[in-house]
Amino acid sequence: MPVTPTKAMVLAAGLGLRMRPLTERMPKPMVPVAGKPLLDHVLDRLADAGISEAVVNVRYLPDQIIDHVARRSRPRVIISDERDEVLGTGGAVVKALPLLGDAPFFHLNADTMWIDGARPNLTRMTEAFDPARMDILLLMAPTASSIGYGGSGDYAMLPDGALRRRKENQVVPFVYAGAAIMSPALFAGAPSGEFSLTTMFDRANERERLFGLRLDGVWMHVGTPDAVQAAEQAVLVSVA
Repeated sequence: MPVTPTKAMVLAAGLGLRMRPLTERMPKPMVPVAGKPLLDHVLDRLADAGISEAVVNVRYLPDQIIDHVARRSRPRVIISDERDEVLGTGGAVVKALPLLGDAPFFHLNADTMWIDGARPNLTRMTEAFDPARMDILLLMAPTASSIGYGGSGDYAMLPDGALRRRKENQVVPFVYAGAAIMSPALFAGAPSGEFSLTTMFDRANERERLFGLRLDGVWMHVGTPDAVQAAEQAVLVSVA
């Protein structure tokens, strides 16, 4: 049976080093792209997908994010404060689990941006997520059509959506687009303290419970100041 998430976590605690000098005075999630902060692009998508609560973690220049999201009602934002600890992307989720509950939840990077195709990708993910077969469903962008990405990809994808991680020196056609649906049960026995979320991706992959959904539309990797301009141009073209 499909499960429709009602909660989400948004990773917003990074230092944004590659985005300097833009991030010397503001956290990366607050960098404006096409008229609004990266974080609002993500939270607006979650609101449109029916998400009622979003946990946003903060560490670097946290007050700017806390003050900004306090004005939102959709989704209601709950802050997970990490300014006194270093948790990594995996530890951040473990800390937030009591706020996220027992049901599958959306997980998004605060700096992920895409232009939807015919139907919203978060809606497509909700329809595709099958908790009986999956611990994690990742939104996967084709590397060839992504903007601002020049890497070798993250995963190959089988016809049924099962993912296979890229081996060293291998080039694969899909990159993780920064949006996922995760089952909290996957984090039972997770490491304590700082660890990377890729540890959990690998755990799900070993159990053959890591799946992907091909993004419909265009994904933008907004990792550097130059990428901000490229993303803005793509957004302007899409709404012209």
